Formats: sequence, C-alpha cells, structure tokens
Amino acid sequence: MADDGVSEQLETLYWWGVATFFRSPHNEDPAACDIGVLGIPHSSGNGSTERDQHLGPRAVRNVSAHNRRPHRDYGLHPFEAFRVHDLGDVALPEAMDNEACVDRIAAATRRIADAQTRLVSIGGDHAITGAVLLGLAGPGSKLTNDAPVALIHFDAHVDSYSQIPHWLGAKRSAAHWAAYLVEAGCIDPHRSTQIGMRGQPRTETWLDTSRQLGYDVVTMQECRQRGLAEVIATARERAGEGPVYITFDLDCLDPSIAPAVSNIEIGEGGFSIDEANQLLHGLRGLDIVGADVVCLMPTKDLPNNQTAMVAGHVAFEQVSLIADRLSSASS
Repeated sequence: MADDGVSEQLETLYWWGVATFFRSPHNEDPAACDIGVLGIPHSSGNGSTERDQHLGPRAVRNVSAHNRRPHRDYGLHPFEAFRVHDLGDVALPEAMDNEACVDRIAAATRRIADAQTRLVSIGGDHAITGAVLLGLAGPGSKLTNDAPVALIHFDAHVDSYSQIPHWLGAKRSAAHWAAYLVEAGCIDPHRSTQIGMRGQPRTETWLDTSRQLGYDVVTMQECRQRGLAEVIATARERAGEGPVYITFDLDCLDPSIAPAVSNIEIGEGGFSIDEANQLLHGLRGLDIVGADVVCLMPTKDLPNNQTAMVAGHVAFEQVSLIADRLSSASS
C-alpha cells in the first residue's frame, strides 16, 4: 500500500506491487475495456522443444510495469487515453491436450470479439495464434464483421506445414496454424505477409507451403537486400484497409536480443530491437484488431529477465499501435 504520490513514483518499477500486464486493472470482462491484454499459458502445441512457453504470461507480467509509459514517437499515453485491462489468463485445465486447449482459447477470444474489444495476447507457443484467430476473426466475428484478417507475421519459420498431419501429436499446432486458418476463413493470405524467415531449412521447398497458399514470404536475406522500409511498405499495401492481425514470434529477433525462445535460430542473424521497432512503427495507422507475442521460454532467460523484458516491449508497441488507431478514429 502507498499514497498517491508514492504510487506514482513506483508504478513503473516492475518489482513493486501486484503484477498485472503494464500495471493495468485486472478485469475479466472484455466489454469493460477498449483494449484487452490476455495471458495464454499454453505449451502443448510445440512438442519439439521444452514445454516451458506456458510460463511466458507470468514472466511478462512480472516485468511489464516497466513499459507503462507514454509512447515517445506517437505522442500518446495508451494507458491513460484508453481503458487497457488485464483480462487474466485463459483457463486451460487440459493443458497437455493441444486440441482441447485450442478450443478453450478460441471460445475465450470469441467472447472478446463479441464485445468488439481489440486484443493483445501473450503466449505461450505459436499454436495460440491459430486458437486466438479462430475466435477473433472470420465467420461469426463481430470484431471483424465476419471478415478474415490480413496477417502480418514476424518469425523465423512459416508455420504453414499443412503437408504433415500433426506435429508430434498436435494437429492444430505451432507448425500448422498459418495453413488451417486460411482454410477456416480467418486469414486472407493474399493480403498477408510473413517477414524474417531464416535458419537452416529442413527441405529446399520450406517456403512453398506458404507461397502456395498466397502469402508473401520475405526471408531475412530479402529483408537485408530490399531494406525494411520497402518490405513494410509492401506489407501495408497488401493489407489494405481491412482488419489486420500482428503475430510476433520472438525468434525473429537476433539471439543476442532474445536468447530465451523456444526455437532459437543461431546460424543467421535476426532483427535487432531497433529494426523490430522500425517494422512495428511502420504498421502505424492500419486497422489492427489484435496482436500477439509468442514463444518466450522463461526458464532459458538470462538472470536479468532480458527476453521477458523484450516481450513486454513488443506487447507495449502492439498496444500502442492499437491505441494510436483508436485515437485517430475518434478525432
């Protein structure tokens, strides 16, 4: 407990007080806020790595008060301009059953879509994106008016492996979501872009599944050759005026920036944090209805919680993008 003057001094110190996302009020009612931040402690969608991604939401909550601040470049304090609430975590009692978890996450995000509340989710492995968008977008969604979203996908991997029936038992897995969401009508691949793919391919055709679906796939090598400004301009043009969803896998970042990720790629450099900021800021003004940050592995993090802090920063940028769009729409 503290008086108002002391609380103001302490509110951005991550180690003080009750941990909520960005020290926002904890309120599970999505209709009571403009932007909801949702924890999704899920790790059964990616069985090829240690299953510690479910610890991600707690780790980000613990450090995210550091990110409760105005956005310098947008001239906006998202947490004062809008009602940003911590919606809590999706309850996943069948935690080791990926398909049951996907259904529960989709049901939770459909309730958020019904309230027409924009959402930032903290995972969790990358299977959560499929689950979130099953509820948030496409047929039956009040948030997108039944429309699919344009996906802007930052990652080292395409996650569209429809040619395999399951990923170590998980059918709607971290490796499948970018494909099955197209089939479900939740993503329009012809408006969508996957950015930053790199690493050691298992086959020479590792990008074909996405390109055959209609995604524009921009590898890390192409990002360096074309320049980030051109890449993001093309992504914006493809996305157009309709609803947009951003998914940010932390393994798109260089391992020196985000060492604690579930599928680390060390054979080729990833984005620096300044490059990630440039890419995210380049999406300003798009109709972003939702976003997520995934694949934090807290048990692999440095003692100073560096990767959790990076995840919190990315989520802050996503909240700020949505708040900036809402601010522009209301002015």
